[in-house]
Amino acid sequence: MRILVTGATGFLGGHLVRRLLDRGDNVIAVGRNADRLEALAQAGADTIAHDIALAPLPPTDRVDACVHAAALSSPWGPDQAFQRANVDGTRHVLHSARARGARRFVHISTPSVYFRFADQLDVREDQPLGEPVNSYARTKRQAEGLVLGETTLDPILLRPRGLYGVGDTALLPRLLKAAASRALPLLRDGAAVTDLTHVDDVVSAVEAALDLAPMPNAGPERRVFNISGGQPLAIREIVEAAAARTGLSIRWRPLPVSLALGAARVSETICRFLPNRPEPPVTAYGIGIFAFSQTLDLSAARDILRWSPRIDFQTGLERTFATVSP
Repeated sequence: MRILVTGATGFLGGHLVRRLLDRGDNVIAVGRNADRLEALAQAGADTIAHDIALAPLPPTDRVDACVHAAALSSPWGPDQAFQRANVDGTRHVLHSARARGARRFVHISTPSVYFRFADQLDVREDQPLGEPVNSYARTKRQAEGLVLGETTLDPILLRPRGLYGVGDTALLPRLLKAAASRALPLLRDGAAVTDLTHVDDVVSAVEAALDLAPMPNAGPERRVFNISGGQPLAIREIVEAAAARTGLSIRWRPLPVSLALGAARVSETICRFLPNRPEPPVTAYGIGIFAFSQTLDLSAARDILRWSPRIDFQTGLERTFATVSP
């Protein structure tokens, strides 16, 4: 297939482009990082340097499919930045996919749309969604609505949970950076569990979505899929296992959830009024991730996409922290 991939210079996008090239697809890689685009060109991809938040893509050849992996993913930032990147950007990519005759549109969304300050186990795709927890969740939810409205593109939405792997700059690095500088909050005696997803499993889920037979009459309930490692893990276990790989000693500080949330919200309020609105040391959303469980039901992915995770957490950690001999 000839496949257009946005966010190709990001963590997931880079892994995906290389996998598609390995399997023989013709890839147009779209991103903003010139050095990474050059590396993808050397690997065999056609490349376009472009910010999809600003405008639709310049004209290119027709494509068979589009994978939209570009997004602004952060627990903090200006509302307008999330709106431009995640909503306007998605609208621009949909326009470009239509113009190039794509017959399948795979959209990378997020389980953050499910988030609540409460335990949620085996969350299904059809669960009613509550009030978005932050601008990221709100704009990704809006983007989902745009994509599901494009039935001519035969859309598929993936909601991968907690990506990690070689090249990750968000999940494990942020946790380890925080752990190196201060004691981490131990909330509810560390009872919260979650499921992470190795980037290679997300890549294989995208492959399954690209290769799925056309579904011209399918409704939204057959187009949205949870993706995860399928292995519930204690937050404390995740942090300590990752820290052990780097020789870092974790310090825990037991705290009541109400106190931690209150402090985070005060910090957020202060940062909103400071010049440049700096990110607070911890957000309410971050406290919620540590305090409350969220795991995903993968039945739809197994039954419709014929996809299941293959990489358990220990194997994923080994891949992530493996050193390459000279």
